[in-house]
Amino acid sequence: MSEKDIAEIKHLLSTSKKVVIIPHKNPDGDAIGASLALYQFLKRQGHEVTVIAPNDYPHFLKWMPFEKDVLKFDSNQKNAEKRIEEAAVIFTLDFNSLSRVGDMQVALSNAKGTFIMIDHHQQPDDYATYMYSDTSIGSTCEMLFNFLQWLDGDALIDAETASCLYAGIMTDTGSFRFPSTSSTTHKVIALLIDKGIDNAAIHNSVYDTNSLDKLQLLGCALKNLVYLAEYHTAYIALSKEELSTFNFKKGDTEGFVNYGLSIEGAKLAAIFIESLEEDHVKISLRSKGDLSVNQMAREHFEGGGHINAAGGRSDKDLKGTIAYFKSILPSYKDKLVTS
Repeated sequence: MSEKDIAEIKHLLSTSKKVVIIPHKNPDGDAIGASLALYQFLKRQGHEVTVIAPNDYPHFLKWMPFEKDVLKFDSNQKNAEKRIEEAAVIFTLDFNSLSRVGDMQVALSNAKGTFIMIDHHQQPDDYATYMYSDTSIGSTCEMLFNFLQWLDGDALIDAETASCLYAGIMTDTGSFRFPSTSSTTHKVIALLIDKGIDNAAIHNSVYDTNSLDKLQLLGCALKNLVYLAEYHTAYIALSKEELSTFNFKKGDTEGFVNYGLSIEGAKLAAIFIESLEEDHVKISLRSKGDLSVNQMAREHFEGGGHINAAGGRSDKDLKGTIAYFKSILPSYKDKLVTS
């Protein structure tokens, strides 16, 4: 983002505005953390701010400060559409294509407000007046911290705001273990801790508040794990029946795909999950080295993401999706063997 852009955004936000903040559909810790951090920051500047999530999100994110103020589009569509229509400024966080917001896409496409995008995924669409896009940064929350600093907003980042930023950085860097975790990331974390956050409590709220059903579903997933040694590839499949057996709730399968990638020698991991509500299979992909699952997801599964972490979907049934996934592996064999 250029100095000119920053100066113009400062001017845009110099007087009270109606502002809407949008995370992507099925928002994760980074999307909700960034949205609630920006919400608090802008409220303290005197703006009328609404966070509108396309749909609900996992229980382990609902401890965040001001989470109860989030408006859910799918359950309060009329009110949400009115807020979007009236907004002078619309922030889109942790996504770079309006297709990522599901049924909200029509309302956003027709919106008259000034769009500001902050995102770290590849191949952004050109819909925002101001775009802060950097695929080298591990989380949108780290980018948002930079953005708030550019707006001379350090004094408005208190412990509650910092807690949301910390949660987003922690979750999107895999607890600081992914390659995108840089020395700058750790410097930002140090500054957030200095704001007075309880980093141990945040980790506990996100990772150590599992239900018995979730842990038993993990056991089922690991029992279903298949390793294709020829392709250094692991995959897990979970059917609707298995999800129902263990009383599946949104977010219960978060992180399951990483178990496949933890197998010694594995270079690619996938999880295929039958949707309980819709007639499709949700797919998460992870890789090591220079094998781009972003490219794989875009070419084969109507999705995208990062080089080593991406997602998508399939309209085939579970068995057909797995068969198709296996059929494309030979075209990636060189990278799977040499990554």
